[in-house]
Amino acid sequence: MALIKLRKGFDLNLKGKITQDEVLESQQSENYAIVPDDFTGIIPRMEKKEGDTVLAGEALYHDKNDEHIKVTSPVSGTLKQVVRGNRRKIMAVVIEPNGNEASKEFDTRDNPRTVLLESGLWAMLRQRPYDIVPNAETRPRDIFITAFDSAPLAPSLSLVMGDNQQYLKKAVEVLSTITDGKVYIGCRPESSLDDTGAEVNTFVGPHPAGNAGVQVANVKPVNKGEVVWTLDVVTAARIGKLFETGKVDYSTIVAVNGPGVANPCYIKATMGCSLKSLLDGKLVDNDKPKRIIGGNVLTGVQETLDGYLHAPYRHVTVINEINKQDEFMGWASLSPNKYSIYRVFTNWIIGGRHKEVDLDAKLNGGERAIVLSGEYDKMLPMDIYAEFLIKAIIAFDIDKMEQLGIYEVAPEDFALAEFADTSKLELQRIVREGLDKMRAEMC
Repeated sequence: MALIKLRKGFDLNLKGKITQDEVLESQQSENYAIVPDDFTGIIPRMEKKEGDTVLAGEALYHDKNDEHIKVTSPVSGTLKQVVRGNRRKIMAVVIEPNGNEASKEFDTRDNPRTVLLESGLWAMLRQRPYDIVPNAETRPRDIFITAFDSAPLAPSLSLVMGDNQQYLKKAVEVLSTITDGKVYIGCRPESSLDDTGAEVNTFVGPHPAGNAGVQVANVKPVNKGEVVWTLDVVTAARIGKLFETGKVDYSTIVAVNGPGVANPCYIKATMGCSLKSLLDGKLVDNDKPKRIIGGNVLTGVQETLDGYLHAPYRHVTVINEINKQDEFMGWASLSPNKYSIYRVFTNWIIGGRHKEVDLDAKLNGGERAIVLSGEYDKMLPMDIYAEFLIKAIIAFDIDKMEQLGIYEVAPEDFALAEFADTSKLELQRIVREGLDKMRAEMC
């Protein structure tokens, strides 16, 4: 077991933590939905139409460019609606459950690659470069499993995994047949994953230490022409359980927390359930408008109560919308309650950077030109020049992008830098667009 110490990064200490490990049962969800945008790199082509009956584990759609890559239904029921947006883009596939717990069974004697593709678990994997669902024919150099989430208010992946931890060894065994290299697991020092058959690396340091891309960069970086896969330990356990039982386990444990939640808690639910079934009666009862985020505050998707639980199906955060539109003296305020991760306001004198804070959705500034201050590098424990890479992406200078590490990064790796950015640039959007353009140009 190798110990890797990371000094760059920052742990944002938000209010609304879960203080007990008790897991509650969710309310019954009227509908479930799969959101295609959660599976980057897949262009959906429907296999089912509205009104069709589906089993849990049965394919809803496949990738337009590769029909072997499928996304499956988390419940048995009727395909109620295919929600479309501009230019008929599929925004969500909504399933009305019928209460039948029957699910499709898979023959695990088949090629592991075939089983993963048919079951829909392949779509939960990600590859570097490009941070997309892997091509069905790709054979990765190595596979990296992250066993902890270091994002603000993130749930314990050990708790989310629950009793499925017993299937990790089987998952490593299966994944080892798909790669020419090794299967790595990145964990915290307190974890005990030595008997899984994978090579275990222990990470010490602040967020984004839990990001798969950061772990890859500090263990065995991706070079041009190489492909690695990444996944979290919950998905890995799900893979192991599939090959032991022949069925996909679509249950999940969701962390519902944040300053806008009255009693932050863990809730047992099913993938793709409605947010109303998770949040009804759990929000703080006051006049302040709330922002519901599918995921964590740095990388999550803004949602409403009418929305659905997004992949990777384990976290919902609720914060306040803008509490005060106008403040006395604004950025020039000397109030010790004014928050900054830098030594800009007086709160740093009393250790305010690391105290629990109740941050709202206010941007606190406007977009402006990049200032080469080194602040991105302080938030990104990877051997790249982050500010120069962002400039190269904006200019779409392919040679510079390759030289500066475009193949190693994903949008989530820049989420903390985006939070800290005094220029208020949408770094994750810039990186995502850069990766998409690069993929179109090179593939």
